[in-house]
Amino acid sequence: MLEQMLSRYQLTSKEQQLQALREVMQEIALGGLYRGGFFNKAAFYGGTCLRIFYQLPRYSEDLDFSLLKTDEDFTLEPYFEAIKSEFKANGVEVEIKQKSKSVATAIESAFLKNTTHIFDLTLLAAQPIKIKFEVDTQPPLGFNTEEKLLIEPFSFYVKCFQLPDLFAGKMHALLFRQWKNRVKGRDWFDFEWYMRKRIPLNLPHFNERAMQSHSIEKPLSENEFKQLLTDKIKNTDLENAKQDVERFLTDKSVLDIWSPDYFCQLAEKIQITG
Repeated sequence: MLEQMLSRYQLTSKEQQLQALREVMQEIALGGLYRGGFFNKAAFYGGTCLRIFYQLPRYSEDLDFSLLKTDEDFTLEPYFEAIKSEFKANGVEVEIKQKSKSVATAIESAFLKNTTHIFDLTLLAAQPIKIKFEVDTQPPLGFNTEEKLLIEPFSFYVKCFQLPDLFAGKMHALLFRQWKNRVKGRDWFDFEWYMRKRIPLNLPHFNERAMQSHSIEKPLSENEFKQLLTDKIKNTDLENAKQDVERFLTDKSVLDIWSPDYFCQLAEKIQITG
């Protein structure tokens, strides 16, 4: 099954082989979580959700989940055996460990909250490959979900955030996440993808996220949101952003158009919903 899942990729480099294997691991992990009943309590979101279910044309590293409602006592550990069993059924041994997290600044804490549980799943092979799980146990509310079908390693449904809510989460990350001396170009690539797909943004859910992370004090209007985004664009090193995202792409020429003016024009075209 593992070989069958990898056969759908056209791989021309070692880096692409590793990215494809990580993506197959992500899908097997989702299967294990499904068998364990995880999606009765949680929903999938983030870049990997876009990649697997909405054909985002870049690879993604992490598995991000949000509980459907706050549960301070939640732990992922009861699902470990289901995940390991799914990998074992596909001829692969894995190890899962809880990862300690550190918070360097108040802004970074918005994305490493005390209520976010982080785990590393490691493929035990000649070249270990890791994928990271993050589960937000105190989620900002105001999002909607839908069931999305995955047919490998078997047919099952995954509860996912709907696209306008995924867009809201992405813009929260793009506007407020800080990476010291780097720019997370994947956020900008995803923003461009949402605009090409004409996905509206759920502004109330964005506001819920931004207020929970103490990034804003009160809900933003549409005009205030777009002004905040425009200011961010003008103060972002897009060349740095390109360097971050290139290794996740098979066609790097799609970045040639990136410029402050290009992204400002995209910002003007955002459709707001909610």
